[in-house]
Order: sequence, then C-alpha cells, then structure tokens
Amino acid sequence: MLQQEKTTVLYVDDEPINLYLFERVFTRHNYNVLTACSGLQGLEVMKTHPDIPVVISDMRMPGMNGVEFITEAKKIFPQTVFFILTSFDLTPEIARAMEDDLVRKYIRKPFDQYEIDRFIKDALSAA
Repeated sequence: MLQQEKTTVLYVDDEPINLYLFERVFTRHNYNVLTACSGLQGLEVMKTHPDIPVVISDMRMPGMNGVEFITEAKKIFPQTVFFILTSFDLTPEIARAMEDDLVRKYIRKPFDQYEIDRFIKDALSAA
C-alpha cells in the first residue's frame, strides 16, 4: 500500500509558543509543518523549500507584517496559497489583500484546527 505524502505547510508567527502549538497540532493532522519567526525568515524558508503549497501567517509581527510578507512571497511564489491567522479584527489592509487574491482566508485566533485543516484541503483541491 502506498503511503500518502504529507502536505508541507509553513506557519509564520513571531510568538514561539504559537509556532510550537501550531506545529504540534498540525503534525498530528498529518502535515509536514515548517515554521518561521518573521516575514524575512518565512521568505528564506520558502526559497529553501519552493514547493510549499500553503503558508499561514500571523498579521502583526515586527519588521514586516503578514500582508507585507505575503505580498513579497506571492511575487516569487504565485502558486502558493496564503492565509492570515490573527487575534485582531479584519482590517482594511487584510480585506484589500483578500480582494486582490493575495490572501485566501482570514482566520481568527484562537484557531479551530479542524477549520484550518478543511481550509487547507479545500485550497489544495482547488489548485
């Protein structure tokens, strides 16, 4: 029986506890989870792993916010699907990024692991 290859997901967040929790939860959902603690580090991870199909980013991070990171990453990796995961309300900047098809979905923290799993699977099946 062939073993199904795990989908790789990159999670970008400046809070180490959030990176740890996301990785723990989604590894159990059979994903290969990569993490980055900033937008710049996220870009470096993507350059090292150019076939990452899904990236989930926090919005508020020092240096480069989530939309800024996604805007830069989308220029290099237009096929990648991006999500914003944040504890804050939907901002005009996030809404504009969704209208411009930079961000597929806006997700509120604390996250629902089953909802995110469904969003990822939906995004991959639409690709």
